Amino acid sequence: MTRRLIFRWTAAAVAAAGAVLLASCATRPAAPLASADPKAGCEGLKGHEIGAAQITWPGQRSGHATVTGATYHAASELTMAERAPTPAAAVTPAMPAHCRLVGRIAPVDPKADPIQFQLNLPLQWNGRSVQFGGGGFNGVLITGLALVPGARYDAPSPLAQGYVTVGTDSGHQNKPGVSPMAFAANEEMLLNFAYQSYAKVRNVSVELMKRAYGREPEYLYFVGSSEGGREGLTMAQRYPAAFNGIFSRVPVIHWTGLMYSFVRNATATFGEGWLGPAQVKLVHDAVLAACDAADGVADRIVSNTETCRRTFDPASLQCASGAAGANCLSAAQVKAVQTLRSPFRFPYPLANGLVEYPGWGIGGEDTPAPGGPTGGWRAWWTGQSAPAMPPAPGNGTQWVYGAGAAQHFFARDPNADPRSVTPDAYAEWTKVISSIMDSTSPDLGGFHARGHKLIVLEQMSDYAQSPYAGLNYGESVKRHMGAARANEFMRVYAAPGVDHVGTGAPALVDMLGALRTWVERQEAPINLQLAEQEARPPFTVTRTRPLCEWPKWPRFKGGDANAAASFECVNP
Repeated sequence: MTRRLIFRWTAAAVAAAGAVLLASCATRPAAPLASADPKAGCEGLKGHEIGAAQITWPGQRSGHATVTGATYHAASELTMAERAPTPAAAVTPAMPAHCRLVGRIAPVDPKADPIQFQLNLPLQWNGRSVQFGGGGFNGVLITGLALVPGARYDAPSPLAQGYVTVGTDSGHQNKPGVSPMAFAANEEMLLNFAYQSYAKVRNVSVELMKRAYGREPEYLYFVGSSEGGREGLTMAQRYPAAFNGIFSRVPVIHWTGLMYSFVRNATATFGEGWLGPAQVKLVHDAVLAACDAADGVADRIVSNTETCRRTFDPASLQCASGAAGANCLSAAQVKAVQTLRSPFRFPYPLANGLVEYPGWGIGGEDTPAPGGPTGGWRAWWTGQSAPAMPPAPGNGTQWVYGAGAAQHFFARDPNADPRSVTPDAYAEWTKVISSIMDSTSPDLGGFHARGHKLIVLEQMSDYAQSPYAGLNYGESVKRHMGAARANEFMRVYAAPGVDHVGTGAPALVDMLGALRTWVERQEAPINLQLAEQEARPPFTVTRTRPLCEWPKWPRFKGGDANAAASFECVNP
């Protein structure tokens, strides 16, 4: 694969994105899901094919799509799993009667995997669809049967609300014994993961909705968290005509900077720099002691994160000369914490002129995780054991992900030592990856011109990615387009104390409802509230907080500390 080839694909796609109009069939069969026998109508959709011309956007290549499975599912009740990586993942929402289609888009390169997709078609359709983003490095089919990221656990799923729901594996399938990043060696699979698969599946879903219901969807929405959040911003930037509304939670937006930061952060914890569980708890408790009550109430949430970042110095925890142990940090450990909170600077500009990835925030260092013993640093940065080469079980996810990205994306050598993979040593390919993976363009003019809406939500105790990447992106859009114009179509929110998966503080909100109201009624979000719920029925709400637009933060003004009405959003 050459740099010239990738730029030929990407430049053409960006230049023409948003201008495509899907071809319509000259004759269209009766709508099978509106027939007297929807079960038979559903099963009759198996084997339907969609030509490449109806799938691709300008500048793309694609094979045809085939529906390989079509099954009718009766209505079902809500169920709960005993264990899951997040509380939301334990909830299988109640489902209406629906037709479930699975299929694949054939690759052009015979060595590439197909793009797998799933569509869930409710019998009572509201004329809308929700496409779900993926997570991590994808490679697993997203079913579209889950709750929207950050939704309350007792909320009806989009499918139960009458939306068609859509998901994809982004064009590669994880295989036992093979690195989940190895797909990057194939040009087509790399570009599908970067941006093309989501737009292709969008077009396939529209065509299948027309065939199933006999009419086009009125509105299309995209929701995603983490990698899925990046995908949502990618759609707004590269394919501004694709979706009427996009919700992007904790997006891994500056992907190249994030992966290099992962390696740097982990490298700082090799040897004496590693922080064990006792040191992680030490930092967490010290941050709370210094900053928790600064918002007016001691509730184990650092709400005024900007003041805390400026005033809390990890060097205050450094051991006295000759001392060591659980009650202080070594000089190497202090340096590791300072490294985590410092920007990663590149020796040359990346896509859209960015030259650094921001450092991480503060608070939530020892947040408990619902699917295991720890969250915060121990889930994402320090792990349960000191980093090893190659990465070992128990290492932090930052090291696992960063090492894999360094080897398979930047060095293109699975045997490379990730610590030797630097922007200087791999400058050309770093720039190529940035051009296709980084969703950092501040030019959302095409998205805005179509009346489309974007909501970004960052969670301030996120150690899987720096929340400042998304917050800084929002500021860049305002600088590029003007604050007043950006305010017409974009909102950027920050949730203090919440980690990457939505635990640690109130984090749940009906963002799909807010987005739909904004898109369809032109009523911008106002007075949104975050809820914290018990993760088992009856899903009791334990506390609420106002959701503030960045850079505002929630300050306690008196009253019940568990009620949003007792807080007000104030400027730094």
